[in-house]
Amino acid sequence: MSTAVLSDEMARRNRRAGIIALCLAIGMLGLGYAAVPLYRIFCEATGFGGTTMKVSEATAASFAATDRQITVRFDSNVSSALPWRFKPENPTEKITIGARDIAAFEAENLSSKPVSGTATFNVTPVQAGRYFAKVQCFCFTEQTLEPGEKVRMPVIYYVDPAILTDPDTKDIEEITLSYTFYPLDQAKKGS
Repeated sequence: MSTAVLSDEMARRNRRAGIIALCLAIGMLGLGYAAVPLYRIFCEATGFGGTTMKVSEATAASFAATDRQITVRFDSNVSSALPWRFKPENPTEKITIGARDIAAFEAENLSSKPVSGTATFNVTPVQAGRYFAKVQCFCFTEQTLEPGEKVRMPVIYYVDPAILTDPDTKDIEEITLSYTFYPLDQAKKGS
């Protein structure tokens, strides 16, 4: 074989290897972007890592209240980049397992301009996350507060009676539902 033929063959192989490497890099980048929403969906479906379950009104109505009670503690945090005050109306509530309940938080925009935020949440102990179900929550939507605006943000929830039959959770006496508000990424809003 001549040197020119070998050189052309080597160039073709290098081009093919480069295209394969580029496709792999693009695929990895795509997986990186998809990982966060896929992980969130997985956690909401399984309660993994203390993530609460999101349920429909119909599902919530299908549970019967038990005779056992549990204390739910509400924790609130705000990113230092968000000029809001955010706190629960009642820091703790004693609720009946299996019965729907409502908790409310107050949020106030301390700045002189409209500010949008979104909340992340989790439950501790983490084993209780799969049994703590939110029917309606402010954390499922973006929140925009006008300058100085103060709003009440309700959460409708229940604790699934199955918590009483799980060996890892049957002795839990207190669950903490924690929220942290962050400013919305301006790039997501198209600004």
